[in-house]
Amino acid sequence: MNENEIAKELMDIFFKVHKSLGPGLLESVYEAAICYELKSKGIQFIRQKGIGVIYNDVKLNLGFRVDIIVEDKVIVEVKSVEGMAPVFFKTLLTYLRLADKRLGFLVNFNVPLVKDGVIRIANNL
Repeated sequence: MNENEIAKELMDIFFKVHKSLGPGLLESVYEAAICYELKSKGIQFIRQKGIGVIYNDVKLNLGFRVDIIVEDKVIVEVKSVEGMAPVFFKTLLTYLRLADKRLGFLVNFNVPLVKDGVIRIANNL
């Protein structure tokens, strides 16, 4: 699967999870539901993957954790917040750069319509 095919599958999953659970739950609930749907579709993913930072040829393990990496190509960061802080966008872009991935989704499930909570961020795509 390429990034765009994964993106389509993810959008379907985001809509399904939001329709089923609605807004207002903890991020961990939405993350678990997304992973359940990915697994049921046979789509490979890694949950809560640590990302290190290379500084002066030394890998620093600083506790950065990506919510979900799908098919080793797309990063998903799950939120359930009143409003998206600018730092969320910067963090996802940094994760994409550090993990050498080209596409990421920032998804806020605490909205009436999930389409209003999904932001697609590209890194040299």
